[in-house]
Amino acid sequence: MVAKKNLCALILAGGKGTRMKSDLPKPLHKISGAAILAHILKTAQKLNPSEIGVVVGHRAELLKETVLENASLWGIKTPVDFILQKELTGSGTAVKYAANFLKKHSQVLILAGDAPLIKANTLKQLIKTHNQAKAACTVFTVDIDNPKGYGRIVRDNKGHFSAIVEESETDAKTSAIKEVNSGMYIFETAKLLAALAKLRPQGPKKEYYLTDTLALLKQSGQKVEVFKAQDSREAMGINSKKQLAQAGEIMRQEINNALMDSGVTIINPQNTYIDASVKIGADTIIYPNCFISGKTTIAAGCIIGPNCWIEDSVLDTACRLKSSCYITGAKLAKGCQIGPFAHLRPATILKEGVKVGNFTEIKKSVIGKGTKVSHLSYVGDSDFGADVNVGAGTITCNYDGVNKYKTVVKDGVFVGSNTNFVAPVVIGAGAKIGAGSTITQDIPAGSLAIARARQVNMKKKENKK
Repeated sequence: MVAKKNLCALILAGGKGTRMKSDLPKPLHKISGAAILAHILKTAQKLNPSEIGVVVGHRAELLKETVLENASLWGIKTPVDFILQKELTGSGTAVKYAANFLKKHSQVLILAGDAPLIKANTLKQLIKTHNQAKAACTVFTVDIDNPKGYGRIVRDNKGHFSAIVEESETDAKTSAIKEVNSGMYIFETAKLLAALAKLRPQGPKKEYYLTDTLALLKQSGQKVEVFKAQDSREAMGINSKKQLAQAGEIMRQEINNALMDSGVTIINPQNTYIDASVKIGADTIIYPNCFISGKTTIAAGCIIGPNCWIEDSVLDTACRLKSSCYITGAKLAKGCQIGPFAHLRPATILKEGVKVGNFTEIKKSVIGKGTKVSHLSYVGDSDFGADVNVGAGTITCNYDGVNKYKTVVKDGVFVGSNTNFVAPVVIGAGAKIGAGSTITQDIPAGSLAIARARQVNMKKKENKK
């Protein structure tokens, strides 16, 4: 006999989510930069379960592949097991299919696959309440002002659990109850499995309801406890694009509040969009309409101007982004100044004190300490040294239609405006390049290079009438 482990988590994520009006499985829709399911997995992991089971059904292979491909990115280290729900006939059926998974564990925490706002601390309180009560099941409930559509929690005259009454079965008295079932529970596994075996199909669709197990437990003399959370938003299920946006707004507010509590200044939190994965240091100022996502880290004392997009990038201390910069996959050292209207593409590395000005694009390049690429330039597949001055309109011609080549510019080079570097070329330290030059050959250190056609002034001919 295999020794049972203590707690497992089971996430019910097999439904079609038809109200989302999307071919994408509902748990894979994104909120604050990550899939709904990613948030739930991360929350479950904080409870230290021995395993996490995910019940999949609609587009099961896509959901499974997405989790496996992104588990490391999401920080999921707990083993995840996938259970295929072959028949989408209710929550009871979903849990039945997980029976072999459940048998390995003495307790199971059942979570909804569309409720990403649930907090680990709240679930810890649920588990504590359950264990102290020595219950067979504890149901997670909340109070909501408009309970329409939810199963109502009926309590006896001592305040203990009595029943769950589904919306279709409510009368005038029970329909007024505001305490509702969240669809999340903790069960003693053996008692849950015994109750599942007794389930019978219900309603015109002949579905098996997990809620019926609570009545069966009560009938067999088992104790069913209730845990009511203080914040009803934690139980919010996402069933439509509108609710996805509402949940995103709630999560965004929580993220921004936490950042402001840690010392970040956010000028207008309602119009600032920061993913949960982002880290920002104290005394950084974020102006409105910024989108900061992915594995982005912004150190202390930075200024992020309005309308900036920052994704999977690292900014060291005292960096400044002026208005409307677009930055992805870049690393900025201390004191860099960017923009306005600058574009830093993946694998861009800026050393300390670099200045990148308006309408400049840099891609897969290293820009040395103190170098200035002030305006209207494109630098790609390049390695620029320290204290280089790049004139307006400078372009690295790095692609010949088949291959890409590298431009190397050593320390202290002065690049005149409208220079074209036809890579591969190497520019020696301290060289100067005349404006309007097209450089096709290496330039020795300390040299002056002028590569343009000689100006010819010709006498203008008069038109004969």
